[in-house]
Amino acid sequence: MRIPHIYQPSDLSINQPTDLSEDAAGHIARVLRMGAGEQVSLFNGQGGEYLATIESVSKKSVTVVPTEFIDKCVESPLKVHLGQGISRGDKMDFTIQKSVELGVSEITPLFTTRCGVKLSGDRLAKKHQQWQKIAISAAEQSGRNFVTKIHTPMTLEQWLSQKSEELKLTLHPRAAHSIKTLPQPDHGVRFLVGPEGGFTDEEMHSTSEQGFVDIKIGPRVLRTETAALTVLSALQLQFGDLAL
Repeated sequence: MRIPHIYQPSDLSINQPTDLSEDAAGHIARVLRMGAGEQVSLFNGQGGEYLATIESVSKKSVTVVPTEFIDKCVESPLKVHLGQGISRGDKMDFTIQKSVELGVSEITPLFTTRCGVKLSGDRLAKKHQQWQKIAISAAEQSGRNFVTKIHTPMTLEQWLSQKSEELKLTLHPRAAHSIKTLPQPDHGVRFLVGPEGGFTDEEMHSTSEQGFVDIKIGPRVLRTETAALTVLSALQLQFGDLAL
């Protein structure tokens, strides 16, 4: 049976009892229904993981004792920052979850002209928090020991203006380039995916002005959530650690 892999946002030390966070404790006690003496794998996003034994479990708290540090890394050598036009309903949740499983390093949700999602104030803060929790859960499920950073949502213009040495890419069905024609991205990749309605001509012009290269991934037009995952998979296969 696979040992549960749990994120614990605190320092961890061998043989030092640790009270787990509310989210981690709730998952162990109420979802997994684990008890004292059972083992879990903990990671805190600082690299590696800790094998730990559950010392006590109650309805509101779980205490564990780390017994062994395992210097394990399953991170891709390719650092990828996804700029994702915010999509409706659970499509954005799905994109974040699967992108994390595929090894994305950072995600910035973007407000674009055609995104069709209006969020501000407390609603935006809660949605941002929800997306980060989805990223944590996906890291736990996929065995990663680092958590993908979900940046505060911003406008497309703000994201495009950020200075970066990454290879900048955006999708276009009539682009001249494919992923196989790209140079080795020594400083990582920053790629942009539009919302369900796509980008306006003005937005596409802005991407070109900021040094983004148009690429295509085939003759068919993909939905926004499919496009992000397809590009990420192709990049990981070409430059990262996916293998056929």
